[in-house]
Amino acid sequence: MGNPTSVLGLRSYIRNIRASGLVLAMPALLLLSALFVLPVLILLSRSFLDPQPGLQNYAELLSSSSYRTILFNTFIVSTTVTLVTLAVGFPVAWLLAVVSRFWAMAVFAVILLSMWTNLLTRTFAWMILLQSTGVINRALIALGVIDTPLALTNNLIGVTIGMTYIMFPFIVLPLYATMKAMDPAVLRAASLCGASRLQCFLHVFLPNCASGIVAGCLMVFVMSLGYFVTPVLLGGPSYMMLAELIVQLIQSMLNWGLGAAAAFILFAATLALYALQIRLFDPLTDARKG
Repeated sequence: MGNPTSVLGLRSYIRNIRASGLVLAMPALLLLSALFVLPVLILLSRSFLDPQPGLQNYAELLSSSSYRTILFNTFIVSTTVTLVTLAVGFPVAWLLAVVSRFWAMAVFAVILLSMWTNLLTRTFAWMILLQSTGVINRALIALGVIDTPLALTNNLIGVTIGMTYIMFPFIVLPLYATMKAMDPAVLRAASLCGASRLQCFLHVFLPNCASGIVAGCLMVFVMSLGYFVTPVLLGGPSYMMLAELIVQLIQSMLNWGLGAAAAFILFAATLALYALQIRLFDPLTDARKG
């Protein structure tokens, strides 16, 4: 049995530490409440109260075929961009994890430079590259691959290309961190036990990358759900997404109730995805189990 006095003293010390931490965090909590929690609550209330109390805004969003199409487009574009970004980013992250430090830093510099470039500038650059008289179509025609220019803008292809380029760093960085933290001895042990390269990849390497894959995909998917500039410029009206709909409802049509309902649907989907990630890959839960 431990000394009761020492145990009580330890508990009192922990309570004091927690109280001090709460006092220090109070300014940040107040700022977060004023700039995030309060606007979200106001947005939620307007979705139920404007123009009259009830669920008519949500009912209209879900019953209208036009609004359902926009919701469908939003999730289809976000899913497509996430899968393509993962397919492109996974081998790049693996390459960064195995090459020398010099080359890894050089590639990282290029990736970070693309992140620091203005978003609108990057999107307009893709508009120039992908248009019917752009560099890509001209090169393909010159090489004899195609006879007529391909339609690479105002469709899902253009949105996917532009958003994949923008989202690329957000999946490479978590994947690289996960791969770099992996112990190479685990792969060598699997190989010594008779596993083939494919088996090592599928049963050892890929499961160890699961947390990085989920974190990167969730980040890309959630950011894609609320993206505005790139889908508007490269997708056109046929691939309108929820963010553009919210802007039109509030700024052009002054329909705050319907716009707030659409925004809250987007917010709820983001929270649900985040809760799923915490449920599946919570480091604190894993530490307690260990």
